[in-house]
Amino acid sequence: MNFLQIFENVMQAAVAGLLTGSIYGLMCVGLALIFGVMRVINFAQGDFMMLGMYAAYYIFGLLGIQTVFGNFIGPYVSIVLSACVLFLFGYLIHGLLISRVSGTRTTQLDGDGHYAQLVLTLGIALMMTNGAQMIFGSVMASLRTPLTTAAWELPVGTAISVFLNKSRSIAAIASVLCIVAISLLINRSRLGKSLRASADNPVAATYMGIDVNQAHRMAFALGVSITAIAGGLLATNYPFHPFVGLEYVIVMYAGVVLGGMGSIIGAFWGGLTIGLVQQLSTLVLPTQLQNTAIFVVFLLIIFFRPQGFFGRSAERT
Repeated sequence: MNFLQIFENVMQAAVAGLLTGSIYGLMCVGLALIFGVMRVINFAQGDFMMLGMYAAYYIFGLLGIQTVFGNFIGPYVSIVLSACVLFLFGYLIHGLLISRVSGTRTTQLDGDGHYAQLVLTLGIALMMTNGAQMIFGSVMASLRTPLTTAAWELPVGTAISVFLNKSRSIAAIASVLCIVAISLLINRSRLGKSLRASADNPVAATYMGIDVNQAHRMAFALGVSITAIAGGLLATNYPFHPFVGLEYVIVMYAGVVLGGMGSIIGAFWGGLTIGLVQQLSTLVLPTQLQNTAIFVVFLLIIFFRPQGFFGRSAERT
């Protein structure tokens, strides 16, 4: 294999990693929003993403979205609608369950409620996984579009070309636009200010008239819907099944830790890094060892920068 072939393979893997990593970054942002505002360790986040995938799949096929919008635009309309469905579902789950072990009630629980949160979110994850298997079955599903197997050719010089998968490219652009919208919401809107105040100092926020529990409920619902969008975008490129949440919740937590706990933009860069490492590792490792490469790089980064890319070191006395 000559140098040009090696360079072309590396460029192709890097581009694929950036496109996939953008979707990973979006799903990490959903988890980072929940943890950053609520300080809740949510092990059910991957299963909320799985429900978002199935919601988009069935909305596209059963509610006439495919007939009205066609095979090109229809899947993305169904993804937006599935995000709305998962927002309501997340809002309901928080009100019924998560609120019992988070927010102002943590003062009455051991370990600031983290022990109860771990058990509860693991229980919710198991219920959703097994419930999905009973309802949807274990057969693989996908939200494929005509763009899934199409690509744009991008010449690099005169001798080599890089191919951009159209479906992944659109998903990456949509992910970046979602990140921009989330950033504007957090930094510019009244809701965003209440979320940041509730995250920084819940007691002071309460004295300022902010309903901390309501802010937490909105943060949880937003985090679930953001991850559902990422799941829908992922479903246009990869098949999925009821157990897919377990595979990606590890990616989410790795991305959040890499970016810096509590940093939303950092979570996006963490997910982007994981996508790059995952795709570049295929050049030298078999596909089965992709996760091994991810965690080797993860450990190296954490060794040299324990607080992550955008995290801050905490001083303890």
